[in-house]
Amino acid sequence: MESQLVSKKTKLAILATGALSFIGILVETAMNVTFPTLTRTLNVSLNTVQWVTTGYLLLVTLVMGTTAYLLKHFDARRLFRIAAILCVLGTLLCALADNFPILLIGRLAQAVATGLATPLMFHLIFSLIPVKKLGVYTGIASMITSFAPALGPTYGGLLNHYLSWRMIFWFVLPVILVITLLGDRTIRLKSDRSSAKFDFLGMSELSLFFISLIWAFNEGGGHGFLSRNFWGTLLIVCIAFALFVRHIKSGGRQLLDFTILKSPLVSWRAVNFFTLQFINIGISFVIPIFAQETLHYNSMMAGLILLPGSLLGAIVSPLAGRIYDRYGALTPLLISNFSMLIGSFLFFWLTNRSTLLMITLVYLFLRFGFNFGFGNTMSDSSKFVPASKKTDLNSLFNMLQQYAGSLGTSVLSAVISAGELSRSGQQVSAAVANGSHFDYLLLTILALVGLLSTLLVSRLNHSRHGMNLAKDKPF
Repeated sequence: MESQLVSKKTKLAILATGALSFIGILVETAMNVTFPTLTRTLNVSLNTVQWVTTGYLLLVTLVMGTTAYLLKHFDARRLFRIAAILCVLGTLLCALADNFPILLIGRLAQAVATGLATPLMFHLIFSLIPVKKLGVYTGIASMITSFAPALGPTYGGLLNHYLSWRMIFWFVLPVILVITLLGDRTIRLKSDRSSAKFDFLGMSELSLFFISLIWAFNEGGGHGFLSRNFWGTLLIVCIAFALFVRHIKSGGRQLLDFTILKSPLVSWRAVNFFTLQFINIGISFVIPIFAQETLHYNSMMAGLILLPGSLLGAIVSPLAGRIYDRYGALTPLLISNFSMLIGSFLFFWLTNRSTLLMITLVYLFLRFGFNFGFGNTMSDSSKFVPASKKTDLNSLFNMLQQYAGSLGTSVLSAVISAGELSRSGQQVSAAVANGSHFDYLLLTILALVGLLSTLLVSRLNHSRHGMNLAKDKPF
């Protein structure tokens, strides 16, 4: 860690784990533009087919919740091999699926692969990269994973429109095999061989909380937010959350060290990290549906709408990392959160006047903001925890990232579906437009929360530095 040089093998190891994560995100975002097609070909509703994304992201979240334990007990190469094998098997299942359950099982296998690969990539970065280059490498990691949502909707839209949605999986299969060989030859990081035992009770309670919250919104979308189904499931959410909090406070065996959240600097950065990803994944789910159902574009055009913004975001990530390394967190995070707030508000304000060009330009602005702050939020949080707890921080933030996407897809889908229920006499296009309008309002509120969290951390950090200077001042 003292040397500022990064070996070629380390760079290739990070590339291999990043590429496997890239495949998972690519397919996830590619599938979003196929939902109208899947509802017809597999004879399922939007509220059901969205589980292709929601279920995937939910399982990714749960797997990431175990990575603090796994990275301390198993060598990086073994975890990579498991992820790669599951990615191959899941991809084959999805390509051959002739019904929704088989498609979902394949996506869940891919979810385990992504849930292992993404934290593994950041684990390699935090373990092998010098502190002075941390911003650049986390920016590069964000760029790798950002190219996936950049290409995903276009990739999925083109194949769905001209060939078949199954080709989304067939085309990535040989790439996964090459990635597997690359990672197997370059990943060599050993684990700490911790003797701690796995927290099965905590995992069960956390899983119940995550799943029941997603299911509550699924019930809200299917039966309405005033239904007994929704409120009954919400009661289970509250019980599961209370049980998990009690378990954390008991001080026994833990999935990861949640005491890192006792630092307000870490906890508010986590809030910002969550809101950024909720908006990012949520809006990339809403836009293709809005474009197809309300503006009546095909899946190819719905995917192309997102391409310029996603490409810009991917290019911006390393630049944002360099600005962070040079000037600190405040400048890039203010740029990020202001851009997210303005972009979300413009989508809300202009919903009923939307055109293809307008959506493309506003999304361009919004994705610039997202990538300017997302990687830097996690990098900055790592400075507030000791080295022994960086694995826990890595696992926590990656878990929050995926659950934000899963919850964002579920909530925004439920709002659109509930709107269709309450306006049964309307055309689908009008109901989707109305639901999208409310979705954009929710995202605007969350963007405001993200901005406030950045301002609060800046104030807390300034106060902390002031106290340290006072302590050092001679009498």
